[in-house]
Amino acid sequence: MSYYDIYTKYKDSKWNGLLEDVSKQTIERSIYSDNVNIDQLIALLSPKAEERLEEMASRAHEITLRYFGRTIQLYTPMYLSDYCDNECLYCGFNSKNRIKRKRLSLDEVEKEAQFISATGLKHILILTGDSRSQSPINYIKDCLETLRKYFSSVSIEIYALTENEYKELVQEGVDGLTIYQETYDEECYKKLHPKGPKSDYLFRLDAPERGAKAGMRNINIGVLLGLNDWRRDIFFTALHAKYLQDNFTDVEIGSSIPRIRPNIGNFKALYEVSDKNMVQIILVLRLFLPRLGISVSTREDPNFRENLIGLGITRMSAGSTTRVGGHTIEVYGEGSSQFEISDTRSVAEIMALLEKKGYQGILKDWLPL
Repeated sequence: MSYYDIYTKYKDSKWNGLLEDVSKQTIERSIYSDNVNIDQLIALLSPKAEERLEEMASRAHEITLRYFGRTIQLYTPMYLSDYCDNECLYCGFNSKNRIKRKRLSLDEVEKEAQFISATGLKHILILTGDSRSQSPINYIKDCLETLRKYFSSVSIEIYALTENEYKELVQEGVDGLTIYQETYDEECYKKLHPKGPKSDYLFRLDAPERGAKAGMRNINIGVLLGLNDWRRDIFFTALHAKYLQDNFTDVEIGSSIPRIRPNIGNFKALYEVSDKNMVQIILVLRLFLPRLGISVSTREDPNFRENLIGLGITRMSAGSTTRVGGHTIEVYGEGSSQFEISDTRSVAEIMALLEKKGYQGILKDWLPL
């Protein structure tokens, strides 16, 4: 059974009825279950479960300590190129947006790598827009040859690839894949991705599985919160993560929970996702999938990010920029960021914060062969 088969099985569920029919007793049993099932997942996602967030938080904290200890892995994104062939309505890199675009030269890649590595970070996430002509596989391989000198772990967040293409990058030192479905609602997805290679819903949906088969050490999935009903999208995110955990037991599976941020396209969130909703999302993911890595990015307000520590978060970005060459190159064009970030603190500041809270910031936990 493929993940799409699972999605198809549940996509037409009458959500409002399922959420309203949840009893307080079911929610309580779900919170303290050692093996949360799908009915209990729905119960934990329900509006009624908001009344039990404190209990859910205590349970999630206990589970997180058991599996991850008092550690938070730190990483930063590095944008190689912002050329894109898509017209995703919510993205600053939308090909219709009139922004000055750039692709890093190999010398510029080295300068960025040197700067980031000097902060102590040894985990990096490299990103490109969705343009095979401007950011071909061979260009990414050339960048990897430089990046391997500075980082022990390199993950990619680029356009969806074939299994053989993922294998090529694994052979060049890539060990992680981040790829968001954005929304699991197939009809909503089509409206949000009217043109470009990303409009192929199924090819993107199966990308995490192709990456796992290709030998990726870790796979990170997620949705862009605000594009669709968050309860529905998180339900399918959780099922997708469980599918990957069950079928690829040697791969670390994680999920990110980004909310829409302002960008040059001025796209407004279609659905509200409050801070309280965000807390419930984190708690539900932790209770349903105890071994799931959960990432929170610098999209979120600094104070809010601090308050999430201890609730189930295991990874945080730090010292981030969403511009190509944003660490070492002066702004090369108005609106050149993919989106605005909220937490601009440096790696050193985040490390100090974690220490103050009794947590250890992990800069490196992987040494490739």
